[in-house]
Amino acid sequence: MKVNVTGRNLSLSEAIKNHVESKLEKFDKFFRSDIEAQVTLSHSKRKNKNVQVIEIYIPLKNDAAIRVQEESEDMYASVDMAIDKLNKQIVKHKTKLEKRYRGHDTIRFEQIPTSKEEQVLEIVKTKKFPVKPMDPEEAVLQMELLGHAFFVFRNGDTEEINVVYARKDGKYGLIEPGF
Repeated sequence: MKVNVTGRNLSLSEAIKNHVESKLEKFDKFFRSDIEAQVTLSHSKRKNKNVQVIEIYIPLKNDAAIRVQEESEDMYASVDMAIDKLNKQIVKHKTKLEKRYRGHDTIRFEQIPTSKEEQVLEIVKTKKFPVKPMDPEEAVLQMELLGHAFFVFRNGDTEEINVVYARKDGKYGLIEPGF
């Protein structure tokens, strides 16, 4: 697996690049050598705190990907937490990935240990509701009034189904379909 480390809002030292690359080396046995992991390190200020953020993005075949993001006040701690999270994610979803990518050689499943907590995804509730035409700002207001983290609506301008959601940074995101 190739590793591409970039920095956003900060200059990267060789020490942090080497730390990230050495931590991701242990995942070489899980992926083919032509897979490229994109690692983005950034710095931001939130609520009078300096936050060090790492995002690891590993694209797979068929437009699927594995993505983790962690943040803390120390970049090395953020890297270590993200690596742990990535490992847990791969192990936890091994069976689901294996079923989906059987016949593809993107991931080497024999190298991934089996999870003790094989989780079966089960839909326990189905909800139907009318999807009213509105603009994204009205959808955000509806979402806030309901106390939800996301809201599905029909965009009055485009007549397509959209989703607004609350982001971790306190702002809002809009998901539009792309074909």
